[in-house]
Amino acid sequence: MDYIRICSSVLNDLPSRTNNIIERRFGLKEGKRETLESIGENYGITRERVRQIEEEGFSKIQLKGIEKVFKYFSDKIESLGGLKKEDVLLSSLGGEKQQNQVLFLLTLANGLEKHSEDNDFHCFWTKDKKAIDSAKKVISLTLNKLKKDKTTYTLDELFNIQKSSLSKIRKMNKDIFQSYIEVSKNIQDNGDNQIGLNEWVEINPKGVKDKAYLILKKQGKPLHFRKVADLIGSSSCFEKNRVHTATVHNELIKDPRFVLVGRGLYALVEWGYEPGIVKDVIIKVLKGKKPLSKDEIAEKVLEQRIVKRNTIFLNLQDKNCFFKNSQGKYINKK
Repeated sequence: MDYIRICSSVLNDLPSRTNNIIERRFGLKEGKRETLESIGENYGITRERVRQIEEEGFSKIQLKGIEKVFKYFSDKIESLGGLKKEDVLLSSLGGEKQQNQVLFLLTLANGLEKHSEDNDFHCFWTKDKKAIDSAKKVISLTLNKLKKDKTTYTLDELFNIQKSSLSKIRKMNKDIFQSYIEVSKNIQDNGDNQIGLNEWVEINPKGVKDKAYLILKKQGKPLHFRKVADLIGSSSCFEKNRVHTATVHNELIKDPRFVLVGRGLYALVEWGYEPGIVKDVIIKVLKGKKPLSKDEIAEKVLEQRIVKRNTIFLNLQDKNCFFKNSQGKYINKK
């Protein structure tokens, strides 16, 4: 639909200055929405006078001939449960190039209401106040589920495991469910199709160390710090900011969630890896156990560290820490 042409025809009969002010307020021509202050400075009038002119212009706009556009908007919102997050709705209706025009026409439409952003909700549009009550119930139910399970879910998983409870609130499908939970500021998609609480590291990582944690968790295996840096920089889940390899290495060294398991290779403590150098690992392997051969020790250590067997054998030669008995087996000396 050609919203640019429709907006132009709607404003065509207004006085030139009024037309220009509304166009600039909504970015209908230049693409950038302007403030009351900036427009007022341009015309040499106060921001309040600009607001008055804009308001007067809206009261004079003739809506005859564009009823089909409003019905299309209304039907679209109705199909999504009676409400939709503003930025998602604008993108859906206007694509990349006509979102400002869609916002302007939504503002004119009778029966559609904009709800401004607050502490708990993103800005959204609705045609049915009952939909707001339904959305709040769905959001509350989903928040409780996430808090109880303490794990992320895909949209499909989250919808299916709550399906029976959701149906008691409203006739529900996956699109309506998505419309409801996406207006909540407390529930978020991490960009990798995982939904959870906004406060969780898995959903809203803060800084390089959290991003490194998520990269390792997703890969499920130890990685070199250079590889971690590369994956952070190329991941679609994170902002495309340059990540310095040295910064990643420093964060991995300092954060207790990570363990150095080889030359430049890091793993997660939650995988069962314990901190310490190779000698510390050997000491833990031998602690409270009967004497073990060097090969038995090596097998145990290699479960914790990615090193050469000779590195393990060299550490066993430390006579201050280890004693080799007459059978050629080792025990802790201390």
